[in-house]
Amino acid sequence: MPSSKKWALFVALGAVLVALGFIACVDAISVTLASTIFIGMLLIIAGAFQVAHAFAVRDWGGVLFSVLFGVLYIVAGGMIIEEPAAGSVMITLFAAACFIVVGIMRTILAIQYRSLPGWGIVLAGGLISLTVGLCLYFTLPWSGLWLIGTFVGVELITSGIGWLQLGLALRQSNTSRF
Repeated sequence: MPSSKKWALFVALGAVLVALGFIACVDAISVTLASTIFIGMLLIIAGAFQVAHAFAVRDWGGVLFSVLFGVLYIVAGGMIIEEPAAGSVMITLFAAACFIVVGIMRTILAIQYRSLPGWGIVLAGGLISLTVGLCLYFTLPWSGLWLIGTFVGVELITSGIGWLQLGLALRQSNTSRF
């Protein structure tokens, strides 16, 4: 357990993350484009390492495929960096497909287990996921410009709230000892 004497550091971290999260949500398009460029750079780095690895272990039978996949990563990363808006649309399309598939699967699961308590919550979650996926898909390409930035912002806010809560709990436990 963290030291209860340093509670203010946790609260400060939480406050900074919440503030950054709100900034990210306000400027979601810029955060989306920056995140997409970052993803492109990661793909290029991963591709370079995969190609280098393929040449380092030439006696392995999968060298050709390893080189091809490494080059594919590099090319995809370069394309994403060159056109981050198009890259963010493709990432959003992938996210929409995931939401749709998960929504359908949860809905089917809920219907199959409707005799169990709580099946309605699973059904509602499935329908919400399906609706989110369809909304993202039907609003492309515009949803591709804000989705990633909004996800980053929401993640920062929720993470910040968690750190704030932990810091305040540490403060409470520190004052209750006296």
